[in-house]
Amino acid sequence: MNAATLRLLLRPAPGSAGVVVIPMVAFAVVSALVLTVVGGAQAFWQWTDDYALTYQILAAVALVLLVLPLAALGGAAARLSARRRDERLSTLRLLGVTGFGVGVVAVVESTLIAAAGVLGGVVLALGLAPLVGLIPFRGQSLGAAVLLPPWLMAAIAAGTVLLATVSAVIGLRRVVISPLGVRTRTTPPTPHWLRALIAVVLVAAGFVAGFVVPGIGGAIAMITALVAIFGVGLLVLNLIGPWVLKIGARMQLRRAKTPERLLAARIVLDDAKGAWRQVSGVAMASFMAVFAGTGVALMDVMSAGDPSAQDLALLTDMRTGLIITLVASFLMVGCSVAVTQASDILDQRDLHRSLHYLGVPAGTVDSARRRAVMSPLLITALGSALCAAVLIFPLLGIALITAPLSIATIAAVLAVGIALVWIATRLTRPLLMRAFAG
Repeated sequence: MNAATLRLLLRPAPGSAGVVVIPMVAFAVVSALVLTVVGGAQAFWQWTDDYALTYQILAAVALVLLVLPLAALGGAAARLSARRRDERLSTLRLLGVTGFGVGVVAVVESTLIAAAGVLGGVVLALGLAPLVGLIPFRGQSLGAAVLLPPWLMAAIAAGTVLLATVSAVIGLRRVVISPLGVRTRTTPPTPHWLRALIAVVLVAAGFVAGFVVPGIGGAIAMITALVAIFGVGLLVLNLIGPWVLKIGARMQLRRAKTPERLLAARIVLDDAKGAWRQVSGVAMASFMAVFAGTGVALMDVMSAGDPSAQDLALLTDMRTGLIITLVASFLMVGCSVAVTQASDILDQRDLHRSLHYLGVPAGTVDSARRRAVMSPLLITALGSALCAAVLIFPLLGIALITAPLSIATIAAVLAVGIALVWIATRLTRPLLMRAFAG
């Protein structure tokens, strides 16, 4: 296979522009947000006074809450770009290209899409740097401190592209590419109840660590312990989420009385991990909302006393940081839902065609698809908030978690997150209609 053939096969297929643009935009947003967050956080590590530790802890928490979900979003975008060309991959096999050669084509395409998106993200981050530099912390703008060194910016960009390449390779391992078509190698594994047991153990460990953290001496130890607690929460969500959705889908399947409800329950049961990916963005936002809400309540309590000028500046900066974190999380949720929705539609094209040939109306399939996404949202959002509340309780107490400002903030975040998911299901409907029509 020469370079001319490779260029021909990598050309965008008719009607595939949207599927190319979605992962490309996702990678651009991922890289821009990571560069912006890391750039803002590095400014805090240049301070050495008594309040520097507080700012550094908050910056570390923001990095954990944003960078890990953004890495997951990057992986989802890579999987989408790697799976979008079933027909052309099969054509290569018909032309005599080996399975390894076909895999190389798919991985190269995913890498090129990711590289284009990351390049756009770097440009976007540099364009936003002057605006981000105007954000005030400690009474003055961050300024040029938000600009990352060129070597670090290049390392983050290269790491994002590498993530796309690795995700594409892993995704292709689960696919059989034959001359007659592309099919999944194995059925998705069923989440085991051991996930719940491990999650309970991790939450219990984080809960106990929350009582121990205040007594730990040393700044590095405290920052490490706090970041570990928040990281455990995110790990628990991804560990137990698919299992919880599987249990909920089984209950819905037994109570299903309409074709839409029956099909929606079967969609979730057939791939609980895929269903979790659809709503994991809202789960992360819900998790962060509890920290944001308790932070708002804490600031309200502290400002009601007689704080010093430095304490007032800290409260103002905490409010600014919360707003930035929530805005970034909403951008992440929007991109994540769009990418996973598009990827899911492509993965289920054969199912949609079969339903069409059986005479199932397109509206029924679309309704079932939306129900398979929206119905797990409530339990996912509430479960994530509960997990965050358990982990933060030893640090701040129940009064701040249940304060009116805290509840209002959590409710607002959940409402916006659910609205973003609903909008994403509507925006990807044309892609479903094309897949349904064959």
